[in-house]
Formats: sequence, C-alpha cells, structure tokens
Amino acid sequence: MDDITVLIVDDHGIVREGLRTVLEESGITVVGEAVSGAEAIEMANTLQPQVILLDIRLPDMDGIRVLSAVKSAHPQIDVVMLTTYGNPQYLARAVQAGAAGYLSKDVDPEHIPNVIRSVVREHHLFDPALLREVLKNTAIGQSPSPSLVAPPPVSDLSDREIEVLRLVAEGFNNEAIATALVISLPTVKTHLRHIFEKLGVSDRTQAAVWAIRNHIV
Repeated sequence: MDDITVLIVDDHGIVREGLRTVLEESGITVVGEAVSGAEAIEMANTLQPQVILLDIRLPDMDGIRVLSAVKSAHPQIDVVMLTTYGNPQYLARAVQAGAAGYLSKDVDPEHIPNVIRSVVREHHLFDPALLREVLKNTAIGQSPSPSLVAPPPVSDLSDREIEVLRLVAEGFNNEAIATALVISLPTVKTHLRHIFEKLGVSDRTQAAVWAIRNHIV
C-alpha cells in the first residue's frame, strides 16, 4: 500500500501542485502530471500508474472520453474523477465509463490520500444508495458497454457469487463480505475475480451497476 503510484491530470497548475504535495507527504508516489486529455492518455500508456486523478473538464476533450480510453486500454488502472460540479449526469457517465470514484475539488485535501488508498484496496468509492439513485433517475449520456447491453443471465453465477455480488452492490468491502458470509478473505477475492470474468466487467463499480440493473439488490 506504500508503493501506490498516481498520475494527476488537471489543466490548473495550482491544483496539480496541491495534489502532488498532499499525496507525496502521505507517502504516495506521483509518477506524472498531465495538462490535457491527449497527454493523459499517452502518459497512462507509458507510465501505467495504479490510480489516475482525472479532471472531468480538460481543454482538449471531455474527461469522460479520457476515462473511457484509459479503461479500454488498461482496465486495471483505477480512475477517480475530479470535479467542482455535483452534476448527476457527469456521475452517471463516469459510472458507465468505469470510474472507481468521483471526488469533489472542495474535499479536505488531507482526505485525498485515504481516498486513493481505499480505491487501490477496494476499486470502488461510490456510495451504493447514490449509485442506485443515479441509475434509476438519470439517462446515461453515452452508449453502455456491451456487458451492460446484453448482460449474461443471472444463472451464470453461482449462489455464492450472487451473495457476494449483492454485498458488493450494498457497499460492503472485502473484509465485511468475509465476515458476513463466514469465509476467508482470499475466498472473497476469488469469488470477485470469477464474478468480474463472468460479467465481463473490470471493477466493483461496474459489477454493482450490473447487480442493480438486474435486480440483484
């Protein structure tokens, strides 16, 4: 957890400087800074950080387009969207494109390193209730991924995998799932890997979206 690498993407120098300072003081390594979407995609390809802090508005393209490009090429990279806007449309698009979280620039800077560590540990930062509300009330502003257009049947999942998926969608972390189901942490991780493979998704947020849309919760 002490070797976390982060790429910062924001066109405002003072924002990048502040984020770098807070992260590096907490022991997180900032491997690069990008000021545009094109630069962010190039640096993601070459540096392959564990986490990208990505501004949702960039001078050359929408941050959601950058998110989609990064997740398509590198699904293992966790992307946290940075924004000054609490717009549910942006949140819905970020969820749809595979974001691991959505962070307001108004957040206490001291909270950001904990957010990064949580994302690396759980690959998921969205509040489940907010996620359900957004999916219920907001029209997604782009075409959904193939796994969400033609989802596999629930019968493809074992009973235990459905139990794990339900808890993921309810916001349980791995430790809480292990406790609730009285299984080991490695077993939880194995179930999650199988769930992701069967659903054709890359992270907990996308799995939670699938669960909500298929009435698992």
